[in-house]
Amino acid sequence: MASMTAANWKTGQTIRLGEAAYGELRDRLTRGGYRPGDKMTVRSLADALGVSSTPARDAINRLTAEGALVYAGPKTVIVPFLGEDDLREVTLIRLALEGLAAEQAAAHCQDHHIEKLLEIQIDINKSLETKAYSEALWHNKEFHFLVYRLSGMPHLIALIEAQWLRVGPSFYGLYPEFAEARHGVRNHQMAIEALQDRDAKALRAAFENDIRDGYRRLRASLRQDSGG
Repeated sequence: MASMTAANWKTGQTIRLGEAAYGELRDRLTRGGYRPGDKMTVRSLADALGVSSTPARDAINRLTAEGALVYAGPKTVIVPFLGEDDLREVTLIRLALEGLAAEQAAAHCQDHHIEKLLEIQIDINKSLETKAYSEALWHNKEFHFLVYRLSGMPHLIALIEAQWLRVGPSFYGLYPEFAEARHGVRNHQMAIEALQDRDAKALRAAFENDIRDGYRRLRASLRQDSGG
């Protein structure tokens, strides 16, 4: 009985570590922590996440099944490149899903949410000024999903997360042009103003503008990389 209990505990621990590794890697992908073409192995991921090879392998297998990673060899996976057609598809889906989440969020917003968004935007601005684009992307997701979660629609949030998993690694292609033009900053300011007014339509428009501006920049980056 004791050995069975110990075995069960070890199995449970492995599952928890696997879930944690999967969640961490997934989050890094959605925040642009990895770029298209980046390679990883079980060992390199285990070192990066501070876990053993088993949870690292589980995380890679799950994200490969979701299409967020692809095998480039027997022991190596890469972050896939997003083509222009895929980018357009993701953008259309994001406009529908994130626009809905933003519109639904307006009615549930309270003053402390706005204060938190203002704090996050300060962090974004500081990151852009110092060209710390990885940090800017990290805070950008915090901004977006703070608003989306106010919709009170967890299944909708899961659908949005799935699209960010597809496009997240490409977000680094926004910079430096997106930072210099301050497109995202302006759109976020519009979103905050809409929340202050509790204006659902204006809030939706602010996020849709942000998505469209990002799409145009990422499309230009893709065409530049392909020589088109």
